[in-house]
Amino acid sequence: MDPIIRGSPRPPLVLRPLAFTAEEIREVVALYTSNPAYWRVAGEYDPDDIQAARVEGDLRGEAGTEGGEVLLARDGGGRLAGIVCLLDRHPKDGLPWIGLLMVDGRSRRSGLGRRLAGLLEERFRDEGRSGVRLAVLENNPDALAFWGSLGWREIDRRQDLAHDRPCVVMHKDLT
Repeated sequence: MDPIIRGSPRPPLVLRPLAFTAEEIREVVALYTSNPAYWRVAGEYDPDDIQAARVEGDLRGEAGTEGGEVLLARDGGGRLAGIVCLLDRHPKDGLPWIGLLMVDGRSRRSGLGRRLAGLLEERFRDEGRSGVRLAVLENNPDALAFWGSLGWREIDRRQDLAHDRPCVVMHKDLT
């Protein structure tokens, strides 16, 4: 069963696993391209030259990690609205982690990110999880403000494992 947020006037938002079709990868590349400011801060991709093969490889790595999951968020019309990378259980704390939550750049500040985060929190709450974590790059004040506005709190500062960048670890209680 697909989780759906219902309500008027907002269209439904549906999460489904990335199937790695060529069309889906093209859609994800377009979504990534719509967020150049994030990629300039993160440094993982050149925002002016995001290559489909590299995106696919990186996402296959995320999905292939034990407990890893890559989900596409689609609106009621089937348009790709966002992408989420999740880790079911972090090896050090046993909690689920959100590795990436990105919405189409043209939808920023529309409430879509808030809805998507809420959908993930609801999913983990329904699974009986007590909390969820994520890491935000220290040099991304917009993301820190976004997550803080949703009730997430800072619990640590450390380097990320993949790229050795300074991060703020944030936590949200789900109980």
